[in-house]
Amino acid sequence: MSKRVAILISGGGSNMVALADSMTGDHPARPCLVVSNRPDAGGLEKAAARGIPTAVVDHRPFGKDRPAFEAELTRVLEAADPDIICMAGFMRVLTEGFVTRWQGRMLNIHPSLLPKYRGLDTHARAIEAGDAEHGCTVHEVTLELDGGPILGQAQLPVLPGDTPESLAERLLPMEHRLYPAALRRFAEGDHRRFTLT
Repeated sequence: MSKRVAILISGGGSNMVALADSMTGDHPARPCLVVSNRPDAGGLEKAAARGIPTAVVDHRPFGKDRPAFEAELTRVLEAADPDIICMAGFMRVLTEGFVTRWQGRMLNIHPSLLPKYRGLDTHARAIEAGDAEHGCTVHEVTLELDGGPILGQAQLPVLPGDTPESLAERLLPMEHRLYPAALRRFAEGDHRRFTLT
């Protein structure tokens, strides 16, 4: 029986598309829901075009009441009964209550070679540090921001003249390969760390 995967997005959903399109054939998982906190997220149309159920839990009516927003998000997720939740550009900081509810089943992709550069502006920080290598990481979500167990990484060289924008553009196709590979392994029960070559 296939594992059920819910994917959380906030924007265009390119990593969501890579994940959804990988879950075919003998893949051990299938997408069951795509949820966005933004009603105008372009990824919602892409999910619907693939026949994946979609939902919106707009964070704005909740103001600064994150637990109330997350309670509604949890209600929507529980109705879909996912085995795995993939954060794919979901731009909300999650509270302890939400993370604890789903811990052990929640994955995220982060645009740096963790543990380097947790948080935002990873590409600029890598360039400013003079790093020769940059990359992306898929990890389990825990209470520590970008600090959960690392499942997989992919890296690329930082080139002379790279800007944060050019680095992000070159990294995105690697994200689209790494995240599906990590999800497949996780759904199969393989949590060993790997490096994408």
